[in-house]
Amino acid sequence: MSARPPYLPFVLGALACTALAACDRQASPPAQPSNAQPSSASSGTAPATGADAAAGKVDLSHKGSAMPTFALAGLDGKKVANGDLAGKPVLLNLWATWCGPCVIEMPTLDKLAAAKAGSLRVLTVSQDSAGMADKVKAFHAEHALTHVTPLLDPDNDLSFHYNTGVLPTTIVYDAAGKEVGRVVGAFDWNGPEAAALVKSAGA
Repeated sequence: MSARPPYLPFVLGALACTALAACDRQASPPAQPSNAQPSSASSGTAPATGADAAAGKVDLSHKGSAMPTFALAGLDGKKVANGDLAGKPVLLNLWATWCGPCVIEMPTLDKLAAAKAGSLRVLTVSQDSAGMADKVKAFHAEHALTHVTPLLDPDNDLSFHYNTGVLPTTIVYDAAGKEVGRVVGAFDWNGPEAAALVKSAGA
C-alpha cells in the first residue's frame, strides 16, 4: 500500500454522504436516508424516489488490473487474504455504516450473494472508524444480512488503494484475480447491468 500523509486520519474522521447515490469521504456525515432505492445504470430512468441522479455506472477503464494484496479480518477474527480468493470470481464492496447509499445498496448485494452462492464471493469491506466490528455486527443483525462476507479494514487501506474518494465503491474480479469492471456509487446489484458484469467475471 502507498504511504499516506499524517493528516488523512482527520479526513477519514469527517467522512460524509453528499448525495443519495454516493458518499463523499471529505465532509461531515448527515442523517442517513432511509427510503430511497439504488438504481441500475442500465435502466436510464429514475426510481420512484428519484434518487438516482448520481447513480453508479459500470467503469471498464481498469479492466485487467490485479487485485491488491490484503489480509483483512472478518467478524469472527479470521483473516481473509487476496491469495485465498484465487479460483473463484470476487465482488469487493467498500462501504460504511454511516453511508446512506451503502445502507440502501447492501440488501441487493446480499441477495446477489445468495443467488450466486458457490460461484461468486461477495466481500463487503467496512471503512468505518472507531468501534468498527461492533457497528458492522449490529448493522448485519438489524438488516438480516446472511450471505455477504463482512470484512474489516480499520486502516482504510483499500480505500487508499482504489482512491475513488467515494463510497460505495465496488470492484468485480474474475477467477484469476483480474478486474473486469467497477462501480463507484450506489448500484442495483440485482439489475440487468449488474448481471452482465458478474457474468463477464465468470460467475
